[in-house]
Amino acid sequence: MRKNSIHSIFGLLSFLWMTIMTSPAWAEVTVHSPETVAGAHAWWFWPFVLLVVTFVMGIFAVLGGVGGGVLFVPIISGFFPFHLDFVRGTGLLVALAGALAAGPGLLKMNLASLRLAIPVALIASTCAIVGAMIGLALPTNIVQICLGVTIIGICILMVTAKKAEFPDVPQADRLSSALRIYGVYREESTGHVINWKIHRTPLGLCLFVIIGIMAGMFGLGAGWANVPVLNLLMGAPLKISVATSKFLLSITDTSAAWIYLNKGCVIPMMVVPSLVGIMLGSFVGVPLLKIAKPVYVRWIVIGMLAFAGIKALSKGLGF
Repeated sequence: MRKNSIHSIFGLLSFLWMTIMTSPAWAEVTVHSPETVAGAHAWWFWPFVLLVVTFVMGIFAVLGGVGGGVLFVPIISGFFPFHLDFVRGTGLLVALAGALAAGPGLLKMNLASLRLAIPVALIASTCAIVGAMIGLALPTNIVQICLGVTIIGICILMVTAKKAEFPDVPQADRLSSALRIYGVYREESTGHVINWKIHRTPLGLCLFVIIGIMAGMFGLGAGWANVPVLNLLMGAPLKISVATSKFLLSITDTSAAWIYLNKGCVIPMMVVPSLVGIMLGSFVGVPLLKIAKPVYVRWIVIGMLAFAGIKALSKGLGF
């Protein structure tokens, strides 16, 4: 499983490198490129710093149970001299890489549900394209303010969110029954076979319109919002929600990432070290997850996000 993930990562990196280098957008990246903002530093300085920072970020992403894109965009945009458009484009690819590495395994284990993912992905991916166009059209300071408010909202959501391992769904609604969104999986921790179904499907699908727009606009991915909607609102079991959310990112983030790529906002000088760092950090974070105290890690992640959110808000307001 680990070997397949490594092959997936290097395959993705090779694909991205060839796609970006042959894209007409690459020739247009001159004014705001990292080479410009690097100043007196050698060309390798900022990619190396990105590699180190994203490596640490990848560890905390696993330990804190959040997607890499949620940490990447606010922290890199707040503390690195990169234009926000480049950061958002790279953030989408960071979230996409993690989803592509994990997706096949989650489908094999029957945790990610295709019946649940397909209607959600259709809505969210379409809206992510709209969100990416909106984000690139708006002034940077407006996007920074909205990003700061969103990140602070994510912190509040992480503090207050409950975890329902097996939500009580008395009866499936008509829409989910018509779409046949239900399933069965084996809970390995107890050995029980769980039959699950969902309800409040129309409201959940409407919320994914907003989630898709925000994912494309800010380059955050949408795992932070997918799981609460699937689990707490629609009633899917927690493991099904987490796995399906991870699989969804491979579809929704791809749609928005192409918009940023077409506009010249995705360059290998940022993408390659960021993806390598996040993935290597994730491999280190998995074994650490067994011994780390989740409560402490969770609060560290919340503190990091809150600080980055306030930083983004202050930059947008000009403080």
